[in-house]
Amino acid sequence: MRVLGIETSCDETGVAVYDSAAGLMAHAVYSQIAIHAQYGGVVPELASRDHVRKTLPLIREVMDTAGLSAGAIDGVAYTAGPGLIGALLVGSALGRSLAWAWGVPAIGVHHMEGHLLAPLLEDPAPPFPFVALLVSGGHTQLVDVEGVGRYRILGESLDDAAGEAFDKTAKILDLPYPGGPELARLAERGDPRRFRFPRPMTDRPGLDFSFSGLKTFALNTLRTTLPDAADPAQTRADIARAFEEAVVETLVIKCRRALQATGRQRLILAGGVSANRRLRERMNAAITAAGAETFYPRPALCTDNGAMIAYAGWQRLRAGQHEPLCFAPRARWAMESLPALEPRTLDNN
Repeated sequence: MRVLGIETSCDETGVAVYDSAAGLMAHAVYSQIAIHAQYGGVVPELASRDHVRKTLPLIREVMDTAGLSAGAIDGVAYTAGPGLIGALLVGSALGRSLAWAWGVPAIGVHHMEGHLLAPLLEDPAPPFPFVALLVSGGHTQLVDVEGVGRYRILGESLDDAAGEAFDKTAKILDLPYPGGPELARLAERGDPRRFRFPRPMTDRPGLDFSFSGLKTFALNTLRTTLPDAADPAQTRADIARAFEEAVVETLVIKCRRALQATGRQRLILAGGVSANRRLRERMNAAITAAGAETFYPRPALCTDNGAMIAYAGWQRLRAGQHEPLCFAPRARWAMESLPALEPRTLDNN
């Protein structure tokens, strides 16, 4: 079964073709960074308009790369939420229209389920069950996963997600957009011994997160130390390092707690922040020491992409799920509301 996946939830246009026998046949991502950089963040209307311009050409490119014609596609998957409603409308309308024109079923995919299932595209794929840490854009969630659609939220961010905190702290440090990767690069030059930031909500039970106060702590540290700093550039790097260390250690502590609470032996990390080098190193060491395994998607599949949507869509299409001609993208969508699929061994059939 071959599925075309379309991702347009925010500021990246992603398209891919997944084949149940051959795996990922082709995928491509177009980023709108250059468009939004001058505004310091995503402008929803500009994002929607650019998806209108770029999605169909990207579909043609991916189909050509895979050597496929329209008749070779057995289903179409598109991101139906959560995300920017205008951007979602573009991908949903185009995906549903293509499926109707080609006479194949279509399925609206939950964006975060796409991220959650992305590590299953790798070899070896983690078998169910496992705990998933989803750190993508506006989401930071710990999820107990028994199978596709069998999700239980263990904890989530009560205010700023980790990715949002990275971006906002990068703005405080006058770093260019997108801020998260820039902050991580600046942190490489920072002295980890100069500042120690709090590890929020780790001194109490529970698996929820809160990163808004950490951002404020970084701002106050900058305001009190920068005016008298002998080397302002180094001070900014030291603050970036302290902030990154605090976020990483907080995530590691919560993940270890989640594994202990559930008794699971496998942890997967997915979403844009999961590509952070320091997070991967610290998480690998901590989870291995706890006697468990850690799995990640390749860096190209951590950020928003069509491959994860094609794969998640294939899982549901092969189970007989599909969308009617009326489609309903949703800016907000609880992942726990998704229908569960019957348990089955993960195969590629």
